[in-house]
Amino acid sequence: MSNEAIIFTDGACLGNPGPGGYAAVVIIAGEEQIIVGRDRSTTNNKMEMTAAIKALEAVPQGLPIVIHSDSQYVIKGATEWLRGWKARGWRKADGKPVLNQDLWQQMDSVIAGRKITWKWVKGHAGHPENERVDGLANGEAQQAAK
Repeated sequence: MSNEAIIFTDGACLGNPGPGGYAAVVIIAGEEQIIVGRDRSTTNNKMEMTAAIKALEAVPQGLPIVIHSDSQYVIKGATEWLRGWKARGWRKADGKPVLNQDLWQQMDSVIAGRKITWKWVKGHAGHPENERVDGLANGEAQQAAK
């Protein structure tokens, strides 16, 4: 049994913007939790972020986390850009407002004080868990389109 949470996340959008879905698999001590959701009008980046936020919220405080995502936007945002955005009053280096500020503020809150290792996974490259969450997220997007 592992003393950490292992997470795989993905977001999908049919059109951008368009109907979207997100999915996450959270594994803690061998137990698996699947988290899915959808939105009738959204963007791919919003769904990628929502998947990560919902997954992180499902992990008890104090438990180390390894999160896998195929979204450079989510990983670089959380690990490189977030601190600067906050310091500049939620503005990018060029002075323009940060897109998806509401979600970035949620992300900031959910990662605060946690030990998180972010791992990039190449999308659509045969990684079993990434393919799994991709399929779940796309299924949610298709349901949102109905």
